[in-house]
Amino acid sequence: MKNVLSTKHLTSGQKKILNDAGINFQEYEAINIHYQEFQLTTDFDYFIFTSQNAVRAFINHNSNFPIKKKLGRECFCVGEKTKSLLEKNGYKVVKMAHNGAELGVFIAKNYKKESFLFFCGNRRNDDLPNILTKHKIHFKEIIVYQTELNPQHFSEPFDGILFFSPSGVKSFTLSNEVGHSTVFCIGHTTAGEAALFTDSIVVADTPVVENLLKKVSLHYNLSIKK
Repeated sequence: MKNVLSTKHLTSGQKKILNDAGINFQEYEAINIHYQEFQLTTDFDYFIFTSQNAVRAFINHNSNFPIKKKLGRECFCVGEKTKSLLEKNGYKVVKMAHNGAELGVFIAKNYKKESFLFFCGNRRNDDLPNILTKHKIHFKEIIVYQTELNPQHFSEPFDGILFFSPSGVKSFTLSNEVGHSTVFCIGHTTAGEAALFTDSIVVADTPVVENLLKKVSLHYNLSIKK
């Protein structure tokens, strides 16, 4: 039986994918998320969110309440789960991209004269803001949460290690070697960080946790029960 490590806690449905495939797994939180206070301005046209954490921080922040009637902004986002969370909370998503670079190129091509409020964490990827800056797109970046590394040492080796962000890779490798483990990454940005430590990398077809778990199963030639 293959033994893998997930660097984030999985939902019951996600665990079922691995259980049904006969894969043994451990899980822990490689990073901790802390929401922070921020001031919201209104002189912009659209919101940008590149993670579910940014959406949650935005929705939960008390400073939004006084201008709630002004929050009917349309959104741009990265990731299907981010899009779903926005729509669940009543926000219209104009464009969903699979990564920040793809979203930046789309905005630069189609929304050159609009302005954007970009909600992100302190360890956000540079691709999106670099593209917006290069194309002179007017935007303001607001850090709404802090990502804290949570290194933990594991004495036993794993057949596979699941990573969901570049920060997760950084946290794990602070106290562990990747060694001969196959690394499974949620997306290409995460894979880029993992490539600093190994060449044995498998990337999900789309940046969704369930798709990554199915990749793990397929990699080990195990079938998922329907």
